[in-house]
Parts: sequence; structure tokens; C-alpha cells
Amino acid sequence: MSRHIADQPRTRGNARLTAFLRQARAALPHPATLQLQSRPKTRDAAVKPAHYLRIERGQQA
Repeated sequence: MSRHIADQPRTRGNARLTAFLRQARAALPHPATLQLQSRPKTRDAAVKPAHYLRIERGQQA
């Protein structure tokens, strides 16, 4: 006796998984944002002119 047509296993594919991963990845911060957040802080505004003046005077670090 053969199986009924409704007794066949369903193939869902990976559409549900793909949709879930898309939502999960959208909830995370973008990699470019993380990279910007991890950049070192800029130097103090008063330090840069001092370095430029030191270089202008010919002093090397």
C-alpha cells in the first residue's frame, strides 16, 4: 500500500532561518559604527598647536 499524498514530508527550505537571521543582524550595530566607536580619542585641542610649534622650531621628538 502506498502513502497518501498528504503523508509526504514538507520541505520548508531555509526561508524562516534567513528571515530570522536578517532580523537578528539588523538589531546589531553596524560594523562601521563599531569601528568608529573603537577609534582612539582625538588629542586635546591645546596639544596640537604645541606639537606644531615644536616641529616649526626644529625640535624632533
